[in-house]
Amino acid sequence: MRSKLSAAGARSVSFPAELLDAVTQHLEHFAAPGRDGHVFVGPQGGRLRRSNFRDDWVKARKAAGVTDEPHFHDLRHTGNTLASTAGASTRELMTRMGHSSSRAALIHQHMTSDRDRAIADRLGAMIRKSGGNAPAQMKGGDRATAFPMGRAPPVYGETAGL
Repeated sequence: MRSKLSAAGARSVSFPAELLDAVTQHLEHFAAPGRDGHVFVGPQGGRLRRSNFRDDWVKARKAAGVTDEPHFHDLRHTGNTLASTAGASTRELMTRMGHSSSRAALIHQHMTSDRDRAIADRLGAMIRKSGGNAPAQMKGGDRATAFPMGRAPPVYGETAGL
């Protein structure tokens, strides 16, 4: 059977050293053996398929006290968002996730309120560092350039909605 993975899909991905024991235990007890063995296998040791995985996923979710809302694929979104929060660029996210386009990588990446606050705080630090002067891009006095569609600047703490 031919793999459905693109060239970007077959890859090595680094993970935090803090996960080494858990990953090693999983590989020793639950994965197919060998370098080419699948990390996740079905009940008989074959390829994992949606039909033989869903019941195990639901059982594991319930045992962990997780609601019915998350789907297994949501873990990819979470992983990409966490990697982005850790500082990964879009190209790095594409490589880690096995995506060949930035569009696919961005679909799996989500903004978090913590990151939004951190971005606003860094922008504030840039303003303070410049002595409170507006960035050079805004010095032309053109409100349409500074704020798209002529919108007024948002009040501190509000969402700009730009």
